[in-house]
Parts: sequence; C-alpha cells; structure tokens
Amino acid sequence: MRIGELSRATGVSARSLRYYEGQGLLSSDRRSNGYREYGDDAVGQVAFIQDLYRAGLPSQLIRDILPCTAPVPPAGDCTRLLARVREVRDELTRQEQQIAQRREMLDRYLSGAATPVGLGAQPPCSA
Repeated sequence: MRIGELSRATGVSARSLRYYEGQGLLSSDRRSNGYREYGDDAVGQVAFIQDLYRAGLPSQLIRDILPCTAPVPPAGDCTRLLARVREVRDELTRQEQQIAQRREMLDRYLSGAATPVGLGAQPPCSA
C-alpha cells in the first residue's frame, strides 16, 4: 500500500509516516516511480509505534524494541530493552507521585488547611 493509503488506514499523517521512516521505525520499498510501498504489516506496526509514543517512549528506544517484537526476534538479548522500558515506567510512576503531592499541597492551601511558609496567619485572599 502507498503512503496515502497507510495514512488513511491508520489515521496517521503522511508526514508522520515519513518521520517514522527517517527514525528507522518503519520501512518501505520504493517503486520505480519513487512511490513508497508498505507491506501488509505496516498498519499494525504504525499502531504499535503510536502506542509506544503515547506511553512516553522516545523513538530511539522504540527503534530498538521493534525487532524484539518480530515473529522471529533477533539473535541478541532483548531483556536489556525490557529493563529500559521498566525504567521509563518507573520514572512515570515517580512523576505521578510528585504530581499527586503537588496537587495535595495546593488543595490544602485552597481549603485553608495550610498556609504557605512565611505568610503566617494572614487571612486568605478572596477570589
């Protein structure tokens, strides 16, 4: 299928598909007229790439992961990549906890249960 067909089938812009190719995430064959020709598995691969991007993985890590998800994985060890994905997940967990703590602090200030350091017992601002 050509790039426009893949774009329509996946909802991903042709520009993004070309970017994926440039990053080594997606491959195509070139016809004699220069048009890109994608294989039947391209729709699923683009969906997987999109999922990994939404999960917060950088393109370099996605590029390394893709061969490990092939029907016949490479001869190398993919467990290192799994450890790297876990690191990304753990960093997201840490960020979520930090955001929850910040939100809790703001809730305490807004409810009057806490006063910012240095303001003492000043009356709250009226909105």
